[in-house]
Amino acid sequence: MKYFLVAIAVVIVAQTSCVNNTQDDLEPIGPEVAQEDEKVTYGDVVFVFDNICTACHSNPPQNGAPMSLASYLAVKEAVLNRGLLNRINREEGSDGAMPLGGPRLPQPTIDLLIKWNEDGLLEN
Repeated sequence: MKYFLVAIAVVIVAQTSCVNNTQDDLEPIGPEVAQEDEKVTYGDVVFVFDNICTACHSNPPQNGAPMSLASYLAVKEAVLNRGLLNRINREEGSDGAMPLGGPRLPQPTIDLLIKWNEDGLLEN
């Protein structure tokens, strides 16, 4: 009788915990890539700086990084005047390539940052 009750409990838990999600119910993992006609804003790219760059480019900078990338204005300045896009677009292991020590950012992420620049470095 004890095993029968355990078996029934397992069946009930299994039946009530199953979920039937459709593709429309699923949330995307990571940033959404903007469509061709949509403008990319800082809000679309900030995940790169928050999750990768600020390990060194925090405020204050760490590990010998020359500047902070912890705010919109700092990142915009680095794109406009410090060659940020050039440095993240270099081949892994190249002199001056970022992130320092690799690995290189995924190409879709680099493309998103380039589109943000082309769209005018919009804040939001």
